[in-house]
Amino acid sequence: MEVLRGREGHVTATELIARCRKLDPSTTPSTVYRTLDILEDLGLVRHGHAPDGREEYHVLPNGIHGHLYCTGCGSTWEIRPETGALIENALAADLGFAVDLSHVTVSGLCEHCRG
Repeated sequence: MEVLRGREGHVTATELIARCRKLDPSTTPSTVYRTLDILEDLGLVRHGHAPDGREEYHVLPNGIHGHLYCTGCGSTWEIRPETGALIENALAADLGFAVDLSHVTVSGLCEHCRG
């Protein structure tokens, strides 16, 4: 918890393991992964997947959100909760599908790369 305290944004489990090992060199990856599972159950972290498929954890999420990835420049952005709600509602109304945006990364081209 000390490693996560005050940390906001995205972090990989590998980064967390390295930070934990600075405090306690005996930290094992399995302990970190089990702890992340518990913290996710408690709503303190959420996991998603980066464009390359690796798992990332979002610490202290403000709400459900997905991500955008530009295949041109490699930039990433979060889909705002309001926009995410529009996407969720549209898929529910059109297909009866309840999407979990926290696991979604939409790939495409940003405005700059399209121009």
